Amino acid sequence: MRIGVLTSGGDCPGLNAVIRSVVHRAVTEHDDTVIGVQDGFLGLIEGRARPLALDAVTGILTRGGTVLGSARVARERMREAVAGAEQLAAAIGIDALIAIGGEGTLTAARMFSEAGLPVVAVPKTIDNDIDATDVTFGHDTAVSVATEAIDRLKTTAESHQRVMVVELMGRHTGWITLHAGMAGGAHGILIPERPFDVETVCCMVEERFSRGKKFAIVAVAEGAQPAPGTMRFAHGGTDAFGHQTFGGIGSRLAGEIAQWINKESKPVILGHIQRGGTPTAQDRVLATRFGWHAVEAVHKGAYGHMTALRGTEIHLVPIAEAVAQLKRVPEDRWTEAEAVL
Repeated sequence: MRIGVLTSGGDCPGLNAVIRSVVHRAVTEHDDTVIGVQDGFLGLIEGRARPLALDAVTGILTRGGTVLGSARVARERMREAVAGAEQLAAAIGIDALIAIGGEGTLTAARMFSEAGLPVVAVPKTIDNDIDATDVTFGHDTAVSVATEAIDRLKTTAESHQRVMVVELMGRHTGWITLHAGMAGGAHGILIPERPFDVETVCCMVEERFSRGKKFAIVAVAEGAQPAPGTMRFAHGGTDAFGHQTFGGIGSRLAGEIAQWINKESKPVILGHIQRGGTPTAQDRVLATRFGWHAVEAVHKGAYGHMTALRGTEIHLVPIAEAVAQLKRVPEDRWTEAEAVL
């Protein structure tokens, strides 16, 4: 069997671990040929692919990013490509495709599957916002990076009696900010699921200094928004690919806090640092398991499905279920975090 594999969307620690696992399982157990599609769905559309033998994936387990590359595709071009799905597969000589990616990738995978291309999907996102799986690989690494940043910023903030506002990734969901904020002992955690009152945040920081504390750390997700009527702020519009743009909330909030309490307040924006670098052991293990089960799903003919972690076991769920809604931070998880702020 000839199995194609591609990575799409933003890069994520653990992608190479999935690729390696797919190749090892497919080649050694099933005597398959694995074809690596370059630059995600763009490579599928343009017919750019190369064989992946065992030696091609040697040493990539610990590497961040993706050796296959990734690229965005305009929505109109994607729709045109879906109409010729079977021809695209024939052009690069594959019998089935394993697509690794987040919400956008899973949506495209579902479209190609419904158009007749045999597809099995593997979920990835540092945001942990895929609803059909308990967790996605990449999230643990991103949280570890963000937590280390908060830990390091505490010493600088205390030395200079500052407020540090740490802006973390999370456009629509606040899982990274929630987990890193709890692990790093942030004094404020602001997430998209819970609009914040800027006066409440400023009063919290002010009260902390009034008790003799020398610093404060506020963790804020890039998609967090002030409650209506509390602070004038609007995120950006949409980019060329139809995605809403975010950014600036950390800087704006730091300015508001500085003005309110008359103390130095600095924004720190981690940005893509959270995406890069070596994946944690937990992410490597989960990514490897997902790759293994994706190959087995192909050989079972379980097309139109996605690997998912449920408890400690890997299950297959319909891709349509995976993209039905985002997994947002529920109220009870926020209540847990709020108790230790």
